[in-house]
Amino acid sequence: MAQPILRAIEAEGYENPTPIQEKSIPPLLKACDLLGVAQTGTGKTAAFALPILHRLSKTCQKATPGRPNALILAPTRELAGQIADSFRTYGQRLHLRTTVVFGGVSVRGQAKALSRGAHILVATPGRLLDLMNQHHIRLDQVEIFILDEADRMLDMGFIHDVKKITAALPKQRQTGFFSATMPKSVQGLADGLLDNPIKVEAAPAATTAEKVEQKVLFVAKDKKRALLIDLMKDVSIERVLIFTRTKHGANRVAQFLDQNGIKADAIHGNKTQNARQKALKRFKEGNIRALVATDIAARGIDVDSVTHVINFEIPNEPENYVHRIGRTARAGADGIAISLCQHDERSYLRSIEKVIRKSLPVFDDHPYHAADVANGNTPPPDKSKHRKRKNKNQASLGRPNRRSGRKRRSPKRAA
Repeated sequence: MAQPILRAIEAEGYENPTPIQEKSIPPLLKACDLLGVAQTGTGKTAAFALPILHRLSKTCQKATPGRPNALILAPTRELAGQIADSFRTYGQRLHLRTTVVFGGVSVRGQAKALSRGAHILVATPGRLLDLMNQHHIRLDQVEIFILDEADRMLDMGFIHDVKKITAALPKQRQTGFFSATMPKSVQGLADGLLDNPIKVEAAPAATTAEKVEQKVLFVAKDKKRALLIDLMKDVSIERVLIFTRTKHGANRVAQFLDQNGIKADAIHGNKTQNARQKALKRFKEGNIRALVATDIAARGIDVDSVTHVINFEIPNEPENYVHRIGRTARAGADGIAISLCQHDERSYLRSIEKVIRKSLPVFDDHPYHAADVANGNTPPPDKSKHRKRKNKNQASLGRPNRRSGRKRRSPKRAA
């Protein structure tokens, strides 16, 4: 590894490589294609960034306008930004230029940056295609191509964009393919992109981080918010990511926390890029204690000091559970994942336990424990709703018909 890179790593305080780094860096340095299966938070950005920087530092001179030497494709704006930051950190002592492009901001500034030349380009698929179509960029000089978070790329519907982009790449190139899970669709994409790849695996596919302490709390649906506030009384929950399934749900939970004196913000696809970056910055700097997120938005969140993950709503796709709890216990730290399970989420919980191949420990020592939900019994009917419906029906039956007994008037003729 080039000495300037080693000095940058040392300056960051890194001493020993993570398993995915130890397994990925040697074959990537040898210019082999690589298929990497690794959960989030295992250090895979450095696993491909360091070999790319080393190779380009030896071979590249001046950057060519609009023609990068390395391309890293990421599914979200936040993840793209953080990958670019990592390249700049590790390559701070090298004469290599890194540019990042993503949607939600003006194309003009990004096009101008590309015109100055970039050795390394980090991009989201949609914006990259826009810039290609406007002839601001050509991919014919790309020597190294990295597809990161491939499973999420497919989940977000980027498969056709990815295929258009890869079709514009030189056939003679090195390709790295990273994914947390390997369903058949992802494996099919990998087979089409990789040439005799070396496969490395930091942990079995779809298993959860070993250092994350996981537990499930059974609760009635109408008591979830009260339970959340009760949990937030614990001072050890210093920085928490709270997950909902919908954007509106994220907004409601964040607003509810704020109303109860807990500084919080929401991050999801309906927020502008500036609003998302502002919320993430406040969270990283500790200005807010809780960040409420949807699954897609959270894939770009890379904050080492998240102490807890709370699944306010259990995901209906078990793989998303793996991604969610991977937001804590990062960089060797410990973390806790708490799932609040109401009755109609029990099937989601069973699917998760099947995928991670273990049963989640039940924590019932809380004031809102719902034994009927824990036992899988049908919850009692909501009497308040029944009472309102009954009263409404009674009122309608007892209300006199104002028109009864009256002769029906014929409509007046138009003049």
